[in-house]
Amino acid sequence: MKNTAFTQYHIDLGAKMAPFAGYNMPIEYIGINEEHHTVREKAGVFDVSHMGEIWVKGPKALDFLQYVTSNDVSVLTEGKIQYSYFPNGEGGIVDDLLVYCIDKETYLLVINASNIEKDWNFLCSHAGKFGLTPGKELYNASDEICQLAVQGPLAIKAIQKITGEDITDIQYYTFKKLNIAGIKDTILSITGYTGAGGCEIYVANEDGPKLWKAIFEVGEEFGIKAIGLGARDTLRLEMGFCLYGNDINDNTSPIEAGLGWITKFTDTKNFIDKELFLKQKTEGVSRKLIGFEMVDRGIPRQHYEICDAEGKIIGEVTSGTMSPMMKIGIGMGYVLPAFAKADSGIFIKVRDKLLKAKVVKMPIYKAPK
Repeated sequence: MKNTAFTQYHIDLGAKMAPFAGYNMPIEYIGINEEHHTVREKAGVFDVSHMGEIWVKGPKALDFLQYVTSNDVSVLTEGKIQYSYFPNGEGGIVDDLLVYCIDKETYLLVINASNIEKDWNFLCSHAGKFGLTPGKELYNASDEICQLAVQGPLAIKAIQKITGEDITDIQYYTFKKLNIAGIKDTILSITGYTGAGGCEIYVANEDGPKLWKAIFEVGEEFGIKAIGLGARDTLRLEMGFCLYGNDINDNTSPIEAGLGWITKFTDTKNFIDKELFLKQKTEGVSRKLIGFEMVDRGIPRQHYEICDAEGKIIGEVTSGTMSPMMKIGIGMGYVLPAFAKADSGIFIKVRDKLLKAKVVKMPIYKAPK
């Protein structure tokens, strides 16, 4: 089992540790609900160093990414980020990812921890068609980079205190290379997986301890706390963000999953599964991913059956929890298209009982303005 550059800090803080994607990761420190509220109301620090990072470089980098990813990489300019996915050639999803454009011949792919080996093998299997050599133009840097996600409404204010550059004007889905806490060429991005605002900071493993100490020293006045993966999951579920392995996988269509907005059918972009996905978008799909909230008391869990009023199975829950902010059960799942409209009444089968729920538009949790 691998450690990150921050593992000892988690242990010293008394975190509940558990294996996750081959890493020894903190699940919670003082309790998921309290950590969740900290991120929504102040700021929290997540160790997300288990995420994978793959460099794609060279004159054919763009052509390669246009083929292996669903979104239109050609529209990216230096400092911009794009959400995308790898189609698997069989109508499913290898992984969802972020594409960072360093320049027109240099891109950084940030991928899910559990899929690093699978993604690497997928990319290598197509690299030769574009003259990319694994280990050269295509390079897996996952074991060399650590990452902290500082999330919450006070996150940027805190990080501003440890950098000389103005970061308050960085737009959503953009990044900067800058000096943070005396560490040069740090990548600071604004993407987020919590819906609470904040940033992500990438540094080399050897600079990780320096970054951690600087953030917690300056963050004391902002109430910054370390946050585990448990709260990360409840935060993303309130936002209706897909989690690979739960809501999307090798057997789910991106059109079913509501990812048509990152599936670009342009004349100049020929990507894996393009014709199949275009057909699905045109003709429709047999199920759709929804968000829902419970009307009756109960907590939905993954694989629970979704039924109609007569008890007929119409789908399955892919993610579910008790929302720390809403104080009710919430979830995501796939249902027949006829039941996918907002405010549709559905039922979740919990211990052989049909509990009433309703379909809601994403995000499931609407933060007060």
